[in-house]
Amino acid sequence: MTKKFLHLADLHIGKKLGDYALLEDQKSILKQALAVAQDCDEILIAGDVYDKSNPGTEAMAVFDEFLTELCNMQKPVYIISGNHDASGRISYLGKLLTRNQVIVPEKFNGTLQAVSDPDDEIQIYLLPFVTPAKVRNLYKEETIHSYQDAVETVLKHSEISDQKMNILVAHQYITGGIKSEEEFSVGGLDNINHSVFDQFDYVALGHLHQPQKCGRETIRYAGSPLKYSLSEEHQKKSFTVLEIQDKQHIQIHTVPIQLPHDVRTVRGNFQELYAMPRTLDYVKVILTDENPVPDARAILRDQFPRMLQFRIENSKLKTDQIVTGSEMIEQKSPVDMFSMFYQTQNNSRKPSERQLEIVRSVFEELQEVEC
Repeated sequence: MTKKFLHLADLHIGKKLGDYALLEDQKSILKQALAVAQDCDEILIAGDVYDKSNPGTEAMAVFDEFLTELCNMQKPVYIISGNHDASGRISYLGKLLTRNQVIVPEKFNGTLQAVSDPDDEIQIYLLPFVTPAKVRNLYKEETIHSYQDAVETVLKHSEISDQKMNILVAHQYITGGIKSEEEFSVGGLDNINHSVFDQFDYVALGHLHQPQKCGRETIRYAGSPLKYSLSEEHQKKSFTVLEIQDKQHIQIHTVPIQLPHDVRTVRGNFQELYAMPRTLDYVKVILTDENPVPDARAILRDQFPRMLQFRIENSKLKTDQIVTGSEMIEQKSPVDMFSMFYQTQNNSRKPSERQLEIVRSVFEELQEVEC
């Protein structure tokens, strides 16, 4: 018997691109996901459901409507929290949700949560986003410095069947994964080698926004369904569909996503840009005139009302003028922000790796308290 799974991740519901809310675009994408789900048996959502740990009511309403539609289809749904989510909010009303075949992890206890698939031949394991600090608090006798140490410790203390087809839903960074500027590294300590997951027949990952495999075909990032930064403008967004017959017969294919609005760069002189059709895409505008028209940026806003950045490039001048700065701040991690502040206070001298390690540890501890 073949079973089909729709693998989703990094919905980031409630996110803004620059100063522009994306809720309407996200509703459009989720409708497309529902159409794909019609032909699937079960749904895997690998973290970062929301963009913030304290999502707004509108964002929660959008996800609630999406889950309700899946429940109406009688499709089992498995959800974990990502690094943008508060795990407590994702698992809230978990027992009630389970009655409607929506499975969310119970409070993390240091082991994988195993959920038997309805056909009982497949075992699904849930691993919400974990940090070294979170796992260290549960296994004080273990030496845990890195994310790899943390995940290895969790797997070591978990019972994993060698008789069933094992699916893991997780939200971590696998070494070699292609990042965009939306994802940041904490000095390499967040890297996890794909071989850690050798016991699993399929690993449904979230965290990186580009759909991709890592190490082998069956360790995959679904990617984000929308382009969430200019660095993603060339990515091809898609839904990932997994078909499992048995351990030797696992097929993966993707369904292209029709973006309601693209994220792209437009380039040219003032006349070329002004002659372009008006668009509601999210754009970076590069003006190439040697003698730019006064107020060119303000005038071109009529053509590109969702302008993210405006840049002048010519033989005399090359300057960036950021139209919306909030996006740049939102994309920085707390550690990045500390590093920037440190450099402004110390004549551009960067903090040492030891200093960054202390700051990472502090922010990890704070994150555990928030969740």
